[in-house]
Amino acid sequence: MAERLGPESKVRDVVAAFGDRGREALRRHGYDLGQGFVDVLSQYQTLEHAARTERLRDLAGLLRELNSGGS
Repeated sequence: MAERLGPESKVRDVVAAFGDRGREALRRHGYDLGQGFVDVLSQYQTLEHAARTERLRDLAGLLRELNSGGS
């Protein structure tokens, strides 16, 4: 991925850039995408908003994990 993710990145950016790895990272940090990512509005939620509304834990840790290139 050429561009680094940040708090303003959207949930869909994580999934688009990282596929299953991104889905699993989101899940480990408390964000449940559900079956088939059916909640269309949540796709456009920023990571920062998800953290503020307690749908996502440890935003800084998630960003470190995804931007480090490791798994």
